[in-house]
Amino acid sequence: MTEVVHTVAEWRALRTKHRAAGRRIGLVPTMGALHAGHTALFAAARRDCEFVLATIFVNPAQFNEAQDFEHYPRTLDADLQLMTTAGVDTVFVPSVAEMYPRGTDYTVQEDALSRELCGAHRPGHFTGVLTVVMKLLQIAGADRAYFGEKDYQQLQLIRGMAAAFFMETEIVGCPTVREPDGLALSSRNVRLSPAERKLAPQFFAMLKSAPDATAAQLQLRALGFGVDYVTDRENRRFGAVRLGATRLIDNVTR
Repeated sequence: MTEVVHTVAEWRALRTKHRAAGRRIGLVPTMGALHAGHTALFAAARRDCEFVLATIFVNPAQFNEAQDFEHYPRTLDADLQLMTTAGVDTVFVPSVAEMYPRGTDYTVQEDALSRELCGAHRPGHFTGVLTVVMKLLQIAGADRAYFGEKDYQQLQLIRGMAAAFFMETEIVGCPTVREPDGLALSSRNVRLSPAERKLAPQFFAMLKSAPDATAAQLQLRALGFGVDYVTDRENRRFGAVRLGATRLIDNVTR
C-alpha cells in the first residue's frame, strides 16, 4: 500500500532513512485524477530508482480561472489505488497552507518562453507552475523527476529552471500516452461531453496531417474547435484548442 504523508517534515524524515540506505529517489509530481499517462511516469521512475515518490497537489497558483480550479477533478481514493498497483512507495499530499505558508510572496518567473504559446493565452500560468515545481523539487530532494511530453512547453521550462538554478535533480521527459484513437491522455478529458469526446481525436489527427500550421487551424475551426493556437517550431507542431469548457493541448514531432 502506498504510504501517504501530508507535511514536509514527514517526508524529510523518510527521505533521511532512504538516503542513508543508498536508495535513489524518483519523483513524479501530479495534480491527481490519475490515468495511464501517470502510470507510465511511475513505471519510468520505478525502472530507474529504488524509491518512487509521487505528489498530489492541485496548485491554485497555476489556474487562471477560479472555476477551473474548483472543477478540477479530485479522486484521491482512486489515485491511491492506482499508485499502489503501480508500485509507488510514498505520496506527498500537502495542503495549500503547507505549500504556500507565505502565500505567493515569492515566485519563480521566466520571461521568454513562458510568455509564448500557452503562456500568451494563460498569463501567469507558468509562474504558478514553475513556483510549485521548484518547491516540490526542493522538498523531494530526488535524483530524478519525471514529466510527460504532452506538456512539452512546461517540460522545457522546468528543464531550463533546473539548469538556471543549478539544481541536482535530473529532469526526465517521457513520451505522451494516447488513447487508441489518438487523443492524448489528460485529467481534463473526463470533462468532455460524449459528443466532444467523439470529436476530440481530430485535434491530434489534424496536427499530424495538415501540411502547415495555418491549414491545421482552418481545419480544426471547420470541425468546431475553438483554436487558441497552432504553430510549428523547429521539429514540433504545437496546438491548443477548446471544446466547450475544456481546453486541450498537444504537440507532435514533424
